[in-house]
Amino acid sequence: MVMLAALGVNGCHRQVTVSPGTPTVGTAATATPQAYHQDAGVTLAVPQTKFFKGSIGSSLGLEMRLTRDRDQINGNYSYQKVGTKISVKGTLDKDNNLTLEEFDSAGKQTGIFKGTWSTDTDGVASVAGFWSKPGGDKRTAFSLHEEPIEFTAGVELTSKQIKEANKKSNYQIQAQYPQTTGSTDPRFEKFNQEMKGLVGRRVAEFKKDTAAAAAEVTTEPTAEETSSTGSSLDISYDIALAKDDLISVKFDVGSYSAGAAHPNANSETVNYDLKSGKALKLADLFMPGAKYLQTISAYCLKDLQQQSKRAGSILDDETLRNGASAQPKNYQSWNITKKGLQINFDPYQVGPYAAGPQTVVVPYSVLKDIIRLDGPLLQFVK
Repeated sequence: MVMLAALGVNGCHRQVTVSPGTPTVGTAATATPQAYHQDAGVTLAVPQTKFFKGSIGSSLGLEMRLTRDRDQINGNYSYQKVGTKISVKGTLDKDNNLTLEEFDSAGKQTGIFKGTWSTDTDGVASVAGFWSKPGGDKRTAFSLHEEPIEFTAGVELTSKQIKEANKKSNYQIQAQYPQTTGSTDPRFEKFNQEMKGLVGRRVAEFKKDTAAAAAEVTTEPTAEETSSTGSSLDISYDIALAKDDLISVKFDVGSYSAGAAHPNANSETVNYDLKSGKALKLADLFMPGAKYLQTISAYCLKDLQQQSKRAGSILDDETLRNGASAQPKNYQSWNITKKGLQINFDPYQVGPYAAGPQTVVVPYSVLKDIIRLDGPLLQFVK
């Protein structure tokens, strides 16, 4: 018998038994063909790649790609607001202590990550620790969480950004959106155009609204007004799921109009079917005629009531009933995840602004009797 080992929970290796002479099928999304070619009687660790998102300190958002081969780790990371990739390499010991050294393009070491790698009961990895300069005493906390990215054939996701500041109109824009790399498949390119276009439209709308508001002002702003907080637009995103056939993205859009009492926040989602080359509608997930809104609403109402009770009754009953009732307008923001259908409720929708956004994940076991048998959710039903 031949034993293949793949990265498993808590840094262990998962053993896969293969009969001699039987072709092997890769279980790790990024394993290379060479990783499976071996002679009988040899034990081989299959390298596995994981994608992380997190931050150094409270404001330096980053994305990191790490590949583990036994105790050796290598990869790269980039700050979301910069985009330049920084190489990293290091080790993960038997106690899950991670050490990563980072290097610039000239090969000079520029920093070091030291932290602990942990894996939850669902097999999702996270890393937390401290970053410092080589030989430096000052340390900055960092944290990373694994993103559910499972592309094959070298496809990856990278972050692009739009950054703009206009002193005359007193506004700032920082917007990020995902783009796939590593594939010439036109379906991935179509996804890229969809993401770029969506964020581009939101930026254009913000600039148009800001210009219109400025045109209504008939007097020149004073120096104090000019130096005060201006209008702003911030767009970030999270990957809810990324597979060869499906990408689910949640955008968080924050905007502020100069002089307003508080900022506005809302979510916008795209669940992109790479097979058909189009964004999915909620109705596309369910059988024709199915009362999916009623099923989803009933679960969400009950779950939100329980969440509110645990948090000290932060959601009032009337707003909750109105915002989570079985109406299409209440279920515009949703994501496909491994665990279930994630429903996103923006501030004000089911409670006061102070309560913030709310999220409910509807398990696929609740939806299994109404989902389309040829739809994207079937693969997640157990």
